[in-house]
Amino acid sequence: MATSAGMSGIDVRAIATELKALLPLWINKVYQFDGKTLGVRLNGEEHKKYQLIIEPGKRLHLVNSFPDTPKIPPQFPMLLRKHLTGGKILDIRQQGLSRIIIFDIGKADTTFHVLVELFDAGNVVFCEENFTIIKPLWHHRFKDRDVIPGVLYQLPVDPTLFDEPGFARFLMEDERDIVKALAVGCLLGGAYAEYICRETGIDKHAPAALVDPFLIRNAVLGLLHRAESDPNPVISGNSCTPFISTDSENLRRFPTFNEALDTFYSPEVRLTKGEKKEKKRLTKEEVIRKQQLESVKKFRNKVERLEKIVAAIYENYSLVTEVISSLDEASRKYSWQEIEAVLKNNKTGTGKKFVAVHPEEASVDLDLGETVTIYVHENIEVNLGRYFAQGKKFKKKIAGAKAAMDRPLPKQAILKHQAPVLKKKWFHRFRWFYTSDGVLVLGGRDAGQNEELVKKYMEGGDTFVHADVHGASIVIVKGKTERMDEVAQFAASFSGAWRSGHFSADVYMVRPDQVSKTPEAGEYVTRGSFIVRGERHYEKSVPLGTAIGFQSEPEVAVIGGPVTTVQARAKYLVELKPGTFEPNDTAKKVLRVLRDKVPDGEWKAYKAVLNTEAVAAFVPPGGSDIVEPGVEHH
Repeated sequence: MATSAGMSGIDVRAIATELKALLPLWINKVYQFDGKTLGVRLNGEEHKKYQLIIEPGKRLHLVNSFPDTPKIPPQFPMLLRKHLTGGKILDIRQQGLSRIIIFDIGKADTTFHVLVELFDAGNVVFCEENFTIIKPLWHHRFKDRDVIPGVLYQLPVDPTLFDEPGFARFLMEDERDIVKALAVGCLLGGAYAEYICRETGIDKHAPAALVDPFLIRNAVLGLLHRAESDPNPVISGNSCTPFISTDSENLRRFPTFNEALDTFYSPEVRLTKGEKKEKKRLTKEEVIRKQQLESVKKFRNKVERLEKIVAAIYENYSLVTEVISSLDEASRKYSWQEIEAVLKNNKTGTGKKFVAVHPEEASVDLDLGETVTIYVHENIEVNLGRYFAQGKKFKKKIAGAKAAMDRPLPKQAILKHQAPVLKKKWFHRFRWFYTSDGVLVLGGRDAGQNEELVKKYMEGGDTFVHADVHGASIVIVKGKTERMDEVAQFAASFSGAWRSGHFSADVYMVRPDQVSKTPEAGEYVTRGSFIVRGERHYEKSVPLGTAIGFQSEPEVAVIGGPVTTVQARAKYLVELKPGTFEPNDTAKKVLRVLRDKVPDGEWKAYKAVLNTEAVAAFVPPGGSDIVEPGVEHH
């Protein structure tokens, strides 16, 4: 189960299964938000977009939004962008129960691999087709393996991949209790190891060598199968699981494990006392001062490290001189590939000091207590001069930052009132609006969302609404409302009637128990379609029309829906009717009109909210025209 410390092997299996179900996916862009957290924007079929967060050693899952990205991206995400942008994700998988997710990515005629380690400190490792490491996020040398460029990535031994005799030998040779053998040796973690003991009725303190290995193995494989095929994600107390494994009554259920993890790892869920943490909003002056202090700290750390490197070179003066001399001479006779092969095989004496070889720069990395890069065609004094020059550059930056801090900052203009921005909610990926009497209404954007709305979100007290035309959003009214006229207009507008240029359509409404996916004999129901049985209530000749507005109270947001409901909530709005301009063009036109209507003060404060993407989410499918004030349409 996922905890604040990170995800277990079973959690990794569940998330890998969910992500794999979204294939095919394509890499859009890679970001690095801090020292260890990465983000990947993914494109799916039917113009779907996803955001994947990767925190090595802890978590990997889809999120609703990313943190702010740095203006200058670090080298590692830039390397991934160079090789992977536009690449197609061919497979997403886990090796046994190891906390490693492997992404196979095809680009041109090459297949790359990105391995995300979610154990210990974690890592993200970029590999060639044969799993030779191109570049890891961090370089590591362990007792039994190296994670550095040029070496073959080694996957850990995983007993869950053993056959029955092999698994039996694993338990027979393990001297620990069965619960510890499962938790550590079998990579299950403590919670799931105890779960296996409870399910099999085996005393968790029994020696591993004395239990029935086949009973244990079948229970472990059954747990893996449950993670793959029986998802029922919940948050319970301080843990998040892909299925219910506790009798606790305080469970929060989620439609997907990705959504559960996104909620679980969000800052306000991590609070132990149930109080929502108030994050202080910094003024512009405070933000600038904070950035200046961080810059000074960063530059000082760099100067300190450069001074350590220089000291290390002086302490190993004879060794470094010998390395430069021997490799400079060797490079005149042999290729760098041959030199690298010799260095890799030499694990004694000076050979132990080599960390990496960079043929393109004619340089090597040496472990001298600090990782030191030495250029072999330059003498030791020139190499030292490189580090002195870098140190001098950063000392100048420190002086510049301190001088800037001594200058007074201009005062920020303070808005008299600034409402909070509407937070992203789970249903915002569907079409949605609130009726004038406050009832939530949802509509599918495509066949997949139509299917999802009915199967996952339609409940007994809801109403199923559909325009009586081909190609329409399935609309679900989440409760009872007196404004079914608004619901009918919403269903009619987001249907093929708008795309065909009609100005009205018939709409029908039924109870949830009248909707089925089971066809009569000889019939076939396509994806996103349903069979409706029994009496239907019709609204005839419902006028098409919708509005998009900028809401400033009680929360700032772009909203859309029937004209009356937008008028009730938005201070500035634009009405639409079926017409000639494509959805993207319509969104741009609506945005221009709204920007003209919104005063400069509000626009400057909320320009990140009022954008083309936010407007486009509420534009109907097909051509549209803006309704001029005082002009009726028929």
